[in-house]
Amino acid sequence: MPARPPKPVVWIGSALRDLRAFPDVVRDTMGFALYLAQIGGKHDGAKPLKGFTGAGVLEVVEDHDGDTYRAVYTVRFASAVYVLHAFQKKSKTGVKTPKAEIDRVEKRLKAAEELHRRSRP
Repeated sequence: MPARPPKPVVWIGSALRDLRAFPDVVRDTMGFALYLAQIGGKHDGAKPLKGFTGAGVLEVVEDHDGDTYRAVYTVRFASAVYVLHAFQKKSKTGVKTPKAEIDRVEKRLKAAEELHRRSRP
């Protein structure tokens, strides 16, 4: 039986531009995680983003050279993987995702929902 083709990746807002600014090794990890999502898998480093239970919103966290990078995506929709946000965590206290970043993810998730709704036949 032939394997299903990978789902397309849809970039919301500045997520693609932001991810491209990451160091090569971080981009490789994030890209592999997104590829696994495209084919229905899950990267070992992918975990549900707190506050988005049931929405299929995942984050991949990668540390490099003393900095922490995150990519947030959703597999909520069967037709595509939507990349909602990619950012370097600036906070030096705690591991909690800053509220401004969560707010951006919420806004972009709504945009992805609307885009998905409009793209369906």
